[in-house]
Amino acid sequence: MSWLRHRQPLLLTALLDGLAIYLGYRYLSSASLYTEGISIHKTFVLIITYWIFSWLFGSYSLLRWSKLSLPLMLQRVGMSALATLALAFLSGQLFNTTPLKLSIVQSGYLMHLMLLTVIASMGVRITLNLFQRHQTTKWSILADATEVREIITEWERCPNSFMPNIIKFNYQQNLPGLQCEILAISPNTQKHINIQLILEKALVKGIRITSLADLAEKELQRIPAKWFEDSVLQIGELSDRRQLIFNRQLKRLADLSIASSLLVLLIPLFIGIALAIYLQDRGPILYTQIRTGLFGDALKIYKFRTMIVNAEAEGATWSIAKDQRITPMGKWLRQTRLDELPQLINIIKGEMSLIGPRPERPELEHNLEAKIPNYRLRHLLRPGLSGWAQVNMAYASSVEDAELKLSYDLYYLRNYGPWLDVLILIKTVKTVLKGAGR
Repeated sequence: MSWLRHRQPLLLTALLDGLAIYLGYRYLSSASLYTEGISIHKTFVLIITYWIFSWLFGSYSLLRWSKLSLPLMLQRVGMSALATLALAFLSGQLFNTTPLKLSIVQSGYLMHLMLLTVIASMGVRITLNLFQRHQTTKWSILADATEVREIITEWERCPNSFMPNIIKFNYQQNLPGLQCEILAISPNTQKHINIQLILEKALVKGIRITSLADLAEKELQRIPAKWFEDSVLQIGELSDRRQLIFNRQLKRLADLSIASSLLVLLIPLFIGIALAIYLQDRGPILYTQIRTGLFGDALKIYKFRTMIVNAEAEGATWSIAKDQRITPMGKWLRQTRLDELPQLINIIKGEMSLIGPRPERPELEHNLEAKIPNYRLRHLLRPGLSGWAQVNMAYASSVEDAELKLSYDLYYLRNYGPWLDVLILIKTVKTVLKGAGR
């Protein structure tokens, strides 16, 4: 599970942040400066609060960056600490008759505790980033000269990933000074008649051989469609009917229970959104579209209307940045992804899932299938309200964006399971709270 491996440093950092707050609590409690500290229970509440704000402000996502920006790290860590401190002070004022009440001494105590936490958090992140650079698996890519630019472009689309060491293919090459643990072979290179000798020499050196698609899956957490052809047999693991049926039954149970609960709990929000849309231009509240679902079957999805009435009178077109057809209310709905909530009905009906590839419009898909290889593979899973592509990129507004989106969908197709779905749900909540959609 490459998605979990990439997040191990994040989980470790969170644990170390919590330990730093606890040790700061122990230190300040024993210092003569404070005769009145805070309880251990309040300290654990502070730890959880600090974790939540660090997650929202992106303090932990910095650990996935190949180059750590110290000013940005200080900004995100500092904002997390200030937000935690502000919430503690606000709670102390609003609930001054409860155990949350803070005295003047305790307020100073918290300020010193958060200062120590910022210093410790900065140190943790710098240390782990240096350790990651040192421990990063050494891997190289053996590629045909015609593929080098394409490979660099794919890695640049994930700007925080470590750039690969690319070796141009030469059939006379004996790889005498090759220093790597993994050697990825590009699709064109695999077809060369002289590749066998080079692979044998690499294996003798103890170097692992893999495909470019497999390397991209592990390092980029996506699989570019044009590279998936050389590893398409990997999709065969989905033919394990026991695993397939179990996973789909588990997803269906989660879909029904969560979608039904959300539909009931969010009724007040639905009413508020409906009134805002109607009062804006007296137009329809809901908008329906025909999309492509499981195995390519057509389905009608429901959305809150975000565009002006008759926005597509001249036919289906991509939604672009600063699209003039989007209403002010629609812009907010798209940023928070709340416009998709009526699709909870599609989920209950069994046409969609909470997590999966987003369903596309048939009018656009005909063009995409002709230009993007392996596009139809995304129909092997029930389409989702949210998905791996949606939490890793913005709306697709071109064929190039659709190709990038497909690379994330192919990754999900190869790796989907309960825990990855939970991660996507968490990242979806973060997108909604931050209004990071488009």
